[in-house]
Amino acid sequence: MENNEKIIQEKKREKFIKTKKNYKRAPLMSVHLRVMMAVILGQIACGYSLGISGTALSNAAKYINISDFWTGLIGAGALIGLAGSLLVGRLSDKIGRRKLLMWNMYILAAFSLLHLITANFSLTFILRIGIGLMIAVDYTVGNALLTEWLPKGEDSKRQSHLLIYWTIGFILSYLAGSFITGFDSYTWQIILATSAVPALVTAIFRSLFPLPASPGWLASKGKIKTANKVIRKHMGRKWRLPARFMKRNKKKTPRNISWAILFSKQYLRRTLVGGIFYACQAFSFFGISIFLPILLQSMNITSGNISGIIYNGGMFIGVLIGILAIVPNLNSILKLGIFTLFAIILSAGLILDYPYPTELFDLKVRATGVGTCITISRIGAAAGTFLLPVLTNVGGASLAMLVCAIVLLFAFIVCLIWAPETSPQFMKK
Repeated sequence: MENNEKIIQEKKREKFIKTKKNYKRAPLMSVHLRVMMAVILGQIACGYSLGISGTALSNAAKYINISDFWTGLIGAGALIGLAGSLLVGRLSDKIGRRKLLMWNMYILAAFSLLHLITANFSLTFILRIGIGLMIAVDYTVGNALLTEWLPKGEDSKRQSHLLIYWTIGFILSYLAGSFITGFDSYTWQIILATSAVPALVTAIFRSLFPLPASPGWLASKGKIKTANKVIRKHMGRKWRLPARFMKRNKKKTPRNISWAILFSKQYLRRTLVGGIFYACQAFSFFGISIFLPILLQSMNITSGNISGIIYNGGMFIGVLIGILAIVPNLNSILKLGIFTLFAIILSAGLILDYPYPTELFDLKVRATGVGTCITISRIGAAAGTFLLPVLTNVGGASLAMLVCAIVLLFAFIVCLIWAPETSPQFMKK
């Protein structure tokens, strides 16, 4: 009898597979657009929240006595919090993507508003860490949910587009921070608190248009029927999970994946490449971009707002079309031109920071793997942000940019030797 039941169930499963279509091969639908918009708004809020500290701290230095140590530490605070991506990714692989993304932006907004009631450096630093941890949710979990919902071929392409929206948020923070004035010593706190605005917009959107659960994650936990119900609810009755999930034994309980597997022989190379590649880019990018006003001042470029807009514009161009040579005694216009070219080249390479770490890991460890790469990268980003004001004070812009060039050269060598190809057309060969 048992054998007959198994045969009947297997026939039903085969019939289901034949009559339904793989949801990853569907055209773009409203559910895809909803997930995309929720993640895009999150990226704008993340870019804004990270970028706002630079102009706020530069403004603070005009009115209060703040050392290079506290300037660097508070500037790096959100990036240190982002190192929590490791824990967030692990948690996401255990409890799912949707829950985390539904509340993190409300908390980010609350942390941002708390800047209005304290000017204490230690408390401000703690708030920045909390904000970074909430950003980690969108970086890690948002990426995973997006790639698990979007159709095959659209996932990596749309992921690479996310940096455009992150950059928009980052540039908006620079503009807001540059033009909010008139509050004297309270100005820097108001500037920091403005990151609550994009965070609340994102949070409200996700509440009005709730995010769906990830079918891929549900299936990886053995919840095949639930995953197919989610797909039917949001896409219609003709769609289902990919066949590889449907053929699994539903009674088999998936084993818990240990975080240590990322450092096993199977994944170690991918973990190191993803982390080092991301960390070295983040070292230069965040250090320079967050403390751009300080660096421009060291270069004797006096028109800070206009020069900053040109640099950020170059960064945006680099993202869309996606090492600095140290030459002394250049005039300020030529320095700005080289600096803008550097922004274009550096930000063009940042395009890979979104899709590449995701492509390095398979679904069972994806969020944990991406979270680990982001954690490693935030060590680089925090180091760059903390060190840039110190290096600039010690040796000027030339020393700061030389250190950035050495770090980027190291990343180039690591990627040249170790980086695996993840493009689908190469993987088929």
